[in-house]
Amino acid sequence: MPHKLRKIRKFRGSRTVGYGRIGQHRDSGSKGHRKVGRHKHLWSLVVTEEPGYFGKNGFTSPQSLHRHENAINLIKVEEIAKMSQQEKPQINLTALGYTKLLGTGKVTKPLTIQVSSYSKSAAEKIKKAGGEIVGSPINGE
Repeated sequence: MPHKLRKIRKFRGSRTVGYGRIGQHRDSGSKGHRKVGRHKHLWSLVVTEEPGYFGKNGFTSPQSLHRHENAINLIKVEEIAKMSQQEKPQINLTALGYTKLLGTGKVTKPLTIQVSSYSKSAAEKIKKAGGEIVGSPINGE
C-alpha cells in the first residue's frame, strides 16, 4: 500500500514529474560525455569518426593512488608566522597536515620550519632570512 505522504503522489498524472520539458532526466541525456544512440542509430558515426569511444585504455599504477602531496607556499607560512608572538617562530608544518614546502613568497623574519620535504628555493629564502628548515629536500637536492 503506498504511503499517502510520499512526494511522488503529488506528481501522479503530470507526465514530467517536475523535471521540465519532455525528455529531461532521462538516462544518458544528462550525463554529458556519453551521448544517446551511440549503440543504436548513431553507430555509424561511432565507427567512422570516434573509433575509441567505447572501452577503457591503459591502467592506473597502484603506487600513484597512494601518493598525495599537500603543499604550502612560503607566503602562507609567513602569514602563519605573523600570528605568532615569538622572536623566532617555530612552525611544524607536518603537524598542520602539510607534506611539502614550496618557495613562492618572501620571508621577512627568521623561522624554524619542520616539514617532510621542501624545495631548493624555499630553503634558500629561509636561510637568507636567518632561519632554518628541518626535513629532507625534494629530489635529494
